[in-house]
Amino acid sequence: MKESTVSPELLTVAEMARADAAAIAGGMPGIALMEHAGRAVARAIRGRFRPCPTVVLCGPGNNGGDGFVVARRLEEAGWPVRVALYGDRDRLAADAARAAARWRGPVEPLAPAAVARAQLVVDAVFGAGLARPVGGVVAATLAACRAPVAAVDLPSGVAGDTGAVLGFAPQAALTVTFFRLKPAHLLRPGRDLCGETLCAPIGIPDAVLAAIAPRTFRNDPALWRGRLRRPGPDDHKYSRGSLTIVAGAAMTGAARLAARAARRAGAGLVTIACPDAASAAACRAGDPGVIVTEAPVGDLLGDARRQVWLVGPGGGGRAPEAAAAIRAAGRVLVADADALRGAPEAVAGAALVTPHEGEFARLFGAPGPDRLAAARAAARRIGGAVLLKGSDTIIAAPDGRAAITAGAPPWLATAGTGDVLAGIAAALVAQGMPAWEAGCAAAWAHAAAACRAGPLLIAEDLADHLPGVLAAV
Repeated sequence: MKESTVSPELLTVAEMARADAAAIAGGMPGIALMEHAGRAVARAIRGRFRPCPTVVLCGPGNNGGDGFVVARRLEEAGWPVRVALYGDRDRLAADAARAAARWRGPVEPLAPAAVARAQLVVDAVFGAGLARPVGGVVAATLAACRAPVAAVDLPSGVAGDTGAVLGFAPQAALTVTFFRLKPAHLLRPGRDLCGETLCAPIGIPDAVLAAIAPRTFRNDPALWRGRLRRPGPDDHKYSRGSLTIVAGAAMTGAARLAARAARRAGAGLVTIACPDAASAAACRAGDPGVIVTEAPVGDLLGDARRQVWLVGPGGGGRAPEAAAAIRAAGRVLVADADALRGAPEAVAGAALVTPHEGEFARLFGAPGPDRLAAARAAARRIGGAVLLKGSDTIIAAPDGRAAITAGAPPWLATAGTGDVLAGIAAALVAQGMPAWEAGCAAAWAHAAAACRAGPLLIAEDLADHLPGVLAAV
């Protein structure tokens, strides 16, 4: 999937149904949408596979109707094609029945034997709107596939709104969806099962999005580019953002990683507040441009210029108390790691919290299969943005907006990268970026810097790639 060519809006199953309905109400016949969809899938298949014995597995709904179009288009191009149908052909819905009527070949029952000799399987059984687990003959047939699978909309068994697998879902080599991506194309495990993902236009006008007003997005600079602060001729270090990071006595490296990332992300002044002389000495051994102080947090809160605080990276046992003091003083809090202890009320009112899944579970309960809904509920509960870290990081706002970051490489799974992410996000907040946009921008830049750094990165490598990544936005 080439992100630059994919619009950031993600549509839920219900929203996609509304988009279809709006296009039909505007004069686009449903059968025309089906023809466009099937032609797009057939075109994608022909561009990636050589002609070979192909079986198209069709379901009883519109996804199956798309499949009949795919079969016809491939056969017209000279491919040897068979169709296997789940259900009764006479009970197909209107548009699917029309598409099936245009297929002149035989239709056999969907069964494992149907895929035994195929060299390519087209999965057009259920698509995104599945609401019940896949089992029985459908699961057995999909599990029997030994050839590459091309999925129409989504691999059957993947829930369109969550990416969860309902019963069984096959591993696709190619997935072709239509008009806009669904959350499941970016959320794991659905994302992993899609293989290469394409989003094809089928004649639905972009104008229908105005009435739908999507609240879920692929994390893309288009969401936050306009909020990213660019230095101006009248700027000074305080106007570019002053950030104070509360360090602990032991893991001072975490605070130092966050501080370096914050400076590279544009903060004009970064201070590390240490609890004692030993930790201050360790922090002073780092970058000379970071201010290190042993002054108590309470004293530092008396400085009105210290509006934005990051608590958590290496904060240790003092983090919850410091976070409480910062909240009580009416300052802006970004909470990570050690600050994410106790009940959700401990971080209520924070601008942004950045838990990984274990921290999220301790705060709010296990997210379960619907991580998107869980992140949204957590954001509403604390009245601040929630950045739920993972290979499919979700950034949720209290107003219901949510973005999914799908570009993070697996080599970010190394110690200290979360501290870097917290530093980036806090720096952007300190520069005046709204918390949700700051979380989105931080997660995106973090992933982009990791891609530039390469597979053997360590956390220390990330910060130096940030200026180039952010300058190119």
